[in-house]
Amino acid sequence: MNGKKYQKIQAIQNTLERHRRFDYDYIPFGNNWTMPDANYQYRQRGLSRLETGFWRTVTAVLAPLALKICYRAKVVGKNNLKALGKQGAVCVCNHFNYVDTLFVRHAVGYYRSYHTMAPFNNKTGWGGHIIRHGGMLPFSTNMTAMKGFLRETERLLKAGKIINFYAEQALWLNYQKPRPMKDGAFYYAVKYGVPVLPLFCTFQKSKRGRIRKLRIHILPAIYSDETLAKTERLTDVKARAETAWKDCYEHAYGTQLKYLEK
Repeated sequence: MNGKKYQKIQAIQNTLERHRRFDYDYIPFGNNWTMPDANYQYRQRGLSRLETGFWRTVTAVLAPLALKICYRAKVVGKNNLKALGKQGAVCVCNHFNYVDTLFVRHAVGYYRSYHTMAPFNNKTGWGGHIIRHGGMLPFSTNMTAMKGFLRETERLLKAGKIINFYAEQALWLNYQKPRPMKDGAFYYAVKYGVPVLPLFCTFQKSKRGRIRKLRIHILPAIYSDETLAKTERLTDVKARAETAWKDCYEHAYGTQLKYLEK
C-alpha cells in the first residue's frame, strides 16, 4: 500500500470512528460473486473432500513461512487453546486484513478452523474455488442455503472444530483498535452450547501503514453462565469477549482504548 492510499483509508476510518459507524463496509466488494443458493454444498463430500484436504495441506505448508516473512507473525497464548482441548468453539477475531483468515488458521489450526463469511466472499473463478475448499461457510439470503449452513455449523462444532466469526462485521484495513461486536457469533455459541474463543491481533505499522511484528493473541475461552436466561447468556458472553479484546489491546499497546471525539 502506498502512502497516499493509506492516508485516504485512515481518513475514512477516522470519520467513521467519530460517527461510531464501526460496522460500515467502506471497501467495495465488486460483482464477481454469487449468492449461495439451495444447491450450495456446505459439507464437502467425495472428491470435493479430497480437494479440500489438498488445499488445506498446501496452506498448512506455505502459510507459516509466508506469515513469518511478510508479517514476522507469532502466536501468543497457545496454552489457552490447549486448555480448550478437543471441544468445539466459536472464535471471534478482529477483522483488519484481507488475509486475516490465515492469521486465525495459524493460531488455532489449519485443519481445525472454519470461517463464516459474508455472501460476497463466495467469489467466482479460482480464488473463490480455493476459499470454498479452505473452509468457508458463507451466509446467504436463501433460506434453504441457511438451513444447510446451520446443519454444517452444528456438525462441525460437535466434531470439535473451531468456527471463526468476524463479529465486528466490516473489514477495516490495518485498523488497530477493537470495535463493538454484533450478536451473531454469540447467538451460535449459546445455541450450540460451546465456548467463545477470543482472538485479538496486534501489530506495528510502517509509515505506509504496512503491518510489522504481528502478534496473534489467543485469549482464554469464555464459557456461558448457565444460571442465566438464554438471552442474558448471549449479552454476558459478548460483554466478556469485548472486555477481553479491550484488555489485550491496552496491554499490548500500553494505552487506554479511546475513540476519536465526534
